[in-house]
Amino acid sequence: MAKNKKITTGELALIARVQSRVASLSGSHLRLGIGDDCAILRPPAGQELLVTTDFSLEGRHFRRAWHTPQSVGHRVLARGLSDIAAMGGHPLAAFLSLALPKAVANDARWMDGFLEGLLALAAEVNVPLAGGDTAEAPGDDVLADIVLVGSAPTGRALTRSSAQPSDAIYCTGALGGAAAELAALGKSPARFRHSKASGDHPHLFPQPRLAVGAALLRRKLAAACIDVSDGLSTDLSHLCEASGAAAELDAALLPAHPLTAKLGPAKQMAAVLHGGEDYELLFTAHPMVKMPRAVCGVPITRIGRIVPFRKSRPRMTIVAEGTRFELQPHGWEHLI
Repeated sequence: MAKNKKITTGELALIARVQSRVASLSGSHLRLGIGDDCAILRPPAGQELLVTTDFSLEGRHFRRAWHTPQSVGHRVLARGLSDIAAMGGHPLAAFLSLALPKAVANDARWMDGFLEGLLALAAEVNVPLAGGDTAEAPGDDVLADIVLVGSAPTGRALTRSSAQPSDAIYCTGALGGAAAELAALGKSPARFRHSKASGDHPHLFPQPRLAVGAALLRRKLAAACIDVSDGLSTDLSHLCEASGAAAELDAALLPAHPLTAKLGPAKQMAAVLHGGEDYELLFTAHPMVKMPRAVCGVPITRIGRIVPFRKSRPRMTIVAEGTRFELQPHGWEHLI
């Protein structure tokens, strides 16, 4: 091979493509990014570090036959950002590891689309892609892992374990939209081939509530908080278990996304309660807190209350048309 021949395929070419695309993203807390054995971060004074990691697996979280590469890239980053948002944090740096089939790694169009989706969201929230890893996948599916490092004021990060009986339960935005859009996507993928992040696409391009989470912490509005990634019923059960409490929801108060209206009443309620991947924030607040109707332009809805947990009673209940029912966590759970 001639010494001056440009390498266009393989791991080095892929890394060079990524590095060339992220050169413009340089957060103020990133001292050294891609190109060395480790990145170097400079944590803000008076802040603790938050670290989260999320897998995105083809066939589980996306399908190349359904999702555009821009959607895949956006969703990979959004999953990690939503975890930072749930703790009221600020993202400092992202790290991306990819296991790719050779055909995908050498598909410049798909890779450029993937990076376009991921880096557009990164630029929007001002978080640099500071490193990662690449490898050849053992099969034909794309595997992506995102690691997010963030920060929150020392001792003040929002957690799942701070809910108290008599707290009100709130959520941001609307619920069930991601499940409804996924159902429509499965029926007609071609309809969504040219969908853009600027539209209302809760499944294809979810919007992590970073500004809202930070405001809830800064304004001392929230007690406990979790993001709605696995479904309202499942994530509320996580919050209740961590706090040693129970919850009562009012079905009439649940904010259903407009996309769920096409599902019919039963499927609509299932999408709202169990659909998952809405990446809204589910949080509690002391009953004396005066909660605004919106935070950072995002609607806030009171949907229930925290009550004492008793072994003789269900962990979660929901009141619908005057009748109380036990609410089981039927959202997403791996390995069952």
